[in-house]
Amino acid sequence: MKLRIAVLLAAALLAAWGRGQNPEQQPQQPGDRRDVRLPSGKRQSDEILRDEHRKNLADAAELLKLSEDLKAELEKSDAFVLSLGAIKKTENIEKLAKRIRGRLKSQ
Repeated sequence: MKLRIAVLLAAALLAAWGRGQNPEQQPQQPGDRRDVRLPSGKRQSDEILRDEHRKNLADAAELLKLSEDLKAELEKSDAFVLSLGAIKKTENIEKLAKRIRGRLKSQ
């Protein structure tokens, strides 16, 4: 029993030591970002942020359109009738909101 524990402990130590030897496999810290430049000379991180901002604006405009459509559909429907279109619009609104929130959290 002691031999099994010693072998398992040794294997775990070797695995941990092996992970520490290769710095490329270690996760990067937020402050350790390399300044990667594009061929145009601009920083890659700046271009990614601009692109995500553009996508967020487009998704927010789509979110506004869907919510206005949903409001109009709910206003013209009866209190006891729920259309499948309204449910589909709420699902699309939720997807867009999650996509925007995900992009904002990653920044």
